[in-house]
Amino acid sequence: MPRASSDARETARDAAPRGRDRNKPLYMISVAAELTGMHPQTLRVYEQKGLVTPGRSRGNTRLYSQADIERLNLISKLTDEGINLAGVVRILDMRERMLEREAELDDLRARIRQLEDEVHEYKMREKITALARYDAQASPEQVMRRLLLGGGDAEKTED
Repeated sequence: MPRASSDARETARDAAPRGRDRNKPLYMISVAAELTGMHPQTLRVYEQKGLVTPGRSRGNTRLYSQADIERLNLISKLTDEGINLAGVVRILDMRERMLEREAELDDLRARIRQLEDEVHEYKMREKITALARYDAQASPEQVMRRLLLGGGDAEKTED
């Protein structure tokens, strides 16, 4: 591989957009070809076969995002390992479904944490309400002391 291609790939990786910017169409086909070490015609074939879908400028020029470049590099790696394009399509499809499931799991885990926090808060309120309800004579400090110590023994020892 020529040194210029390696340098271009390293520069693209270092300047790689983060988050949603990864999908912003930035690179013309010649730059994408340089970054991936592929011939522009190969990129056109991959687009035709649905392996990559670059954006288009107003003048209908193909514009590849950082996500497209990463996908093309993965395609290159898979084909270098002897996997044909039909296999690459299946692998990419399974990978996309896996990433979607991981995102769903992350959302569900966050929701579970939120619900656990809400349940904990509800239980604490319930305990405080129960303590205050059963001993209207106790001061707020005594109620809190009983709550923190887990029972009514703390008040009995102080009296």
